[in-house]
Amino acid sequence: MSEQTHQRLTPAPPSGQLIDSPRFPVAAKHELGNAQQRANLRHATHTIRDKRARVVGELDNWEQLRLAGEAIKNKVLRNLPDHLVRLEASLTANGATVHWARDAAEANRIVVGLVQATGSHEVVKVKSMATQEIELNEALEDAGIAAWETDLAELIVQLGHDRPSHILVPAIHRNRTEVRDIFREEMGRYGTPAPPDLDDNPANLANAARGHLRDKFMRAKVAVSGANFAIADTGSLVVVESEGNGRMCLTLPDTLISVVGVEKVLPSFDDLEVFLQLLPRSSTAERMNPYTSIWSGRREGDGPQDVHVVLLDNGRTRALADREGRQALRCIRCSACLNICPVFEKVGGHAYGSVYPGPIGAILNPQIRGTASEVDRSLPFASTLCGACGDVCPVRIPIPELLVHLRHEVVEAKKADHGVHLPHAEPLMMRSGGWVMGDHRRLEAAQRASTLGGGLLGRFTDHLGPLPWPLSAWTSARDVPTPPTETFREWWRRVRGDDPGPAASGDTPAGHTPEETR
Repeated sequence: MSEQTHQRLTPAPPSGQLIDSPRFPVAAKHELGNAQQRANLRHATHTIRDKRARVVGELDNWEQLRLAGEAIKNKVLRNLPDHLVRLEASLTANGATVHWARDAAEANRIVVGLVQATGSHEVVKVKSMATQEIELNEALEDAGIAAWETDLAELIVQLGHDRPSHILVPAIHRNRTEVRDIFREEMGRYGTPAPPDLDDNPANLANAARGHLRDKFMRAKVAVSGANFAIADTGSLVVVESEGNGRMCLTLPDTLISVVGVEKVLPSFDDLEVFLQLLPRSSTAERMNPYTSIWSGRREGDGPQDVHVVLLDNGRTRALADREGRQALRCIRCSACLNICPVFEKVGGHAYGSVYPGPIGAILNPQIRGTASEVDRSLPFASTLCGACGDVCPVRIPIPELLVHLRHEVVEAKKADHGVHLPHAEPLMMRSGGWVMGDHRRLEAAQRASTLGGGLLGRFTDHLGPLPWPLSAWTSARDVPTPPTETFREWWRRVRGDDPGPAASGDTPAGHTPEETR
């Protein structure tokens, strides 16, 4: 092992795959305090989603492609055991060795054992959500094996001793200046250093990363990858990427180990056509991804000669057992739902306590990890249910409906834990609201009472701070404006002249011009 690997590169993880992180409301409040991160997230997510909208708009058959992707994935999930058996047979016939892993611990034992069998003390890695999910880097480092991330964004996260905050762009919470500082300070500790005069020009940052990774590519004997898709009838694995670093990992080393979630299987090679149109447009907002690598086992004299595929369950069959919740397994990890989500834009990925953040993480994590932890129980509530995530999903996962479904499961699980029906304020509030709105006279009376309170409070402040319990659970993380001093009905009568209310005057509502009231 080189001297640079003696210093731990990956921060020691909390136990249980980040489930010891704070609950989402607590973590979100902390992340909201990071103004630089909020600015970085807003700029990046708006840029990506605007580009996505343009390239999607170029296709007049986009909805047909979405329907096809949904249908193919549903077919896979209905017959998953059969497709996996066929995939194993095809991979084996192609000269690959197939391993089955029930959980993260078993997958890590398999991969660590395979690397140790080669005598190597380091591996190069293709960007892989599955290996992040099982915390493979940490397991390898515990065994004295250095795991080098080669994707540019993953390299930034790793050198920054950080955690990914986005499925597609793990370092989305960092800006160029922060990346420059990380490269200057950390690259030399683990290999080729960054140029001393490195600035924050993107091209120069990319060149520094290229120089740092080059010697790792050339000397590595073992590579670890994931896969975007696994083709059952041909025994092929597919990785799509934008930089070419993955291609280096997949072709140069002697040994290639791929960790693949069992839901990644596609029945036939023909099915790949649909997803190679859906995925690039939904993820990187490109018409076609720059690099598509497809390999089918071992070929004499061509690429890695020792090929292993680890088929990973790790809670996926638990999700599959839920006839409604299993729709989350259609996910192709494009991150479109993250880029459109108003919650993710404000708090970032670290608040979700998982490598799967955002709306898809809020439904996928409780499905594959269960709802035993407070983190996973809080995630289905990490949404406004605005529906934007479901609208942009390329495989039509009904994320808002699944969030409601999982909220019900969380409530039922809490009841089961306590053995009694716990009182909850929300049903009482809904019944009270229904009673008020059931008669216009009661609604008008409530509105008048609200304006009186707004008039009194408005003398002292324009927003309400944290309120006493139980309202503190809502107001501690939200800016709540004081109630208006005039109801909409009163404003209408005053401006339109129909039965003027007591506040009748020539003034227009705050923030409106006379033209806007016509």
